[in-house]
Amino acid sequence: MDLAFIPSPSRGVVELGPIPLRGYAFCIIIGVFVAVWLGNKRWIARGGRPGTVADISVWAVPFGLVGGRLYHVITDYQLYFSEGRDWVDAFKIWEGGLGIWGAIAFGAVGAWIGCRRRGIPLPAWADALAPGIAFAQAIGRWGNWFNQELYGKATDLPWALKITSAEDGRVPGTYHPTFLYESLWCIGVGFLVIWADRRFKLGHGRAFALYVASYCAGRGWIEYMRVDDAHHVLGLRLNVWTAIAVFVLAVVYFVLSAKKRPGREEIVEPVPDGEEAAEASEGDDAESSKDAKDAKDAKDAKDTEESADTGDKDKDGAGSAKKG
Repeated sequence: MDLAFIPSPSRGVVELGPIPLRGYAFCIIIGVFVAVWLGNKRWIARGGRPGTVADISVWAVPFGLVGGRLYHVITDYQLYFSEGRDWVDAFKIWEGGLGIWGAIAFGAVGAWIGCRRRGIPLPAWADALAPGIAFAQAIGRWGNWFNQELYGKATDLPWALKITSAEDGRVPGTYHPTFLYESLWCIGVGFLVIWADRRFKLGHGRAFALYVASYCAGRGWIEYMRVDDAHHVLGLRLNVWTAIAVFVLAVVYFVLSAKKRPGREEIVEPVPDGEEAAEASEGDDAESSKDAKDAKDAKDAKDTEESADTGDKDKDGAGSAKKG
């Protein structure tokens, strides 16, 4: 008999009048807001301008959603294109199914476009966003809890996840809550990147590379625990191989970047020409005001000195007259 377990929600959607509020979509939206908010704070701390992160995210987020969905549909095509399945379901992103690998890859393309339009180096922007992305993933994983999906092997541990749905081949019971494991891991990754960035002044994309490598290290063993259908290569799930490959690439980038471009970028965002001219004009005005003030102070000092000399002369004249 199970003494304790994590209950699953009976429904993954709440009806707010005519508007359905789906738990999965809600978690994704909240995660995006957290990533942009934290990324903006970190960008400003690095010398960037407020609002730049949000402007570039307008490109990165849609690309990321499309890429994440494409990766999921391609790697799990049997869920949508096998016999008895409706291919239209491939477009129902709100029902779950986003591959982080595709989301990051396509999101990077969107971010590159946004950065190029603003004249900003993509690695610097990615460094600012890195921990926020990890926290966004931590929040987004709770969408799987709402959908009762992506759980691990059966277990009777006190923190086991109680699955009640019998749809799509599910077997009701208690399982490892891999969504929770990954959520906690992502939180740890986010704080690790923040600490390492402050301690070692990571730049030129190395904070982002650290996030990628750390996430992959956790995703590998968590993915190995899952029991949902997946393609296997040489006995391992496809996502495990993907995690290994991306981990190696991130570590190689981190090492090479540290050798070729040590330290952190001094300037992450150029000042627009119009504002640069305005700032220069303000500087000239300030300099002119300072020069005028210095001239006035010098004149006042001179007048005071002349006044003092005149007083001394008058005093000396009066003394001489008295003596005579």
